[in-house]
Amino acid sequence: MHIQDSHWSTASSASALAPGGTLSAAVGGGREVSRTTPLRVDAQRNLEHVLRAAREVFGELGYGAPMEDVARRARVGVGTVYRRFPSKDVLVRRIAEEETSRLTDQARAALGQEDEPWSALSRFLRTSVASGAGRLLPPQVLRVGVAEEDTAADEARVPHQRTQPGGGELRLLAEPGVPVVASTSAAADDDAGAAALLEVVGQLVDRARAAGELRPDVSVSDVLLVIATAAPSLPDAAQQAAASARLLDILLEGLRSRPSA
Repeated sequence: MHIQDSHWSTASSASALAPGGTLSAAVGGGREVSRTTPLRVDAQRNLEHVLRAAREVFGELGYGAPMEDVARRARVGVGTVYRRFPSKDVLVRRIAEEETSRLTDQARAALGQEDEPWSALSRFLRTSVASGAGRLLPPQVLRVGVAEEDTAADEARVPHQRTQPGGGELRLLAEPGVPVVASTSAAADDDAGAAALLEVVGQLVDRARAAGELRPDVSVSDVLLVIATAAPSLPDAAQQAAASARLLDILLEGLRSRPSA
């Protein structure tokens, strides 16, 4: 399972499709201005195919997968993909934003509908892992807790684990041989969505820790790492569901606090 970074900038004059099937134009700084032009039925259908294919391909291969793979999975020409999303960065941001928003909604639902702190946290983890959203978490979410002194070559790309000297949090290291592109001002919008997710997951973690049901050393980044790693990509859907459920059971046991002997 790969979680890969991507260049998050967008072309200053490019156009792309906004959620809801309207046309949006990417302007300076990566902002998108939505237009009200509705899509034709066939164009809307192609868009849905491309988005579905992108989720599958990026979920299996990471955000480094080429647009040609997305086009083949969607059974459309690569030109069709680029007409909908003028650069790979625009498509990556669209998928990452949707998955981050979905995880945030799932966390809020667990927080609001479960009275018991551990039940709320475990419900969020089970729901998010079952949805497969962990395979599409954007890199800035998984970088929570990473030390600031890292160089660009140490930025998050694949979840290899290393512990900071003195007992710091888990950190994520770059995939060898793959260049890291610096973020631009367009990352601000992505960071806003990530911040909302981190805030609500933080509430779930704080509640479970305060109730004595979560190990005191478990952090928000650990919880997100569970989501990212407990959703393996297997060719058989039934095997994937069973493997995810079993792995999550084991990971939840590791997160839970144990009474002192």
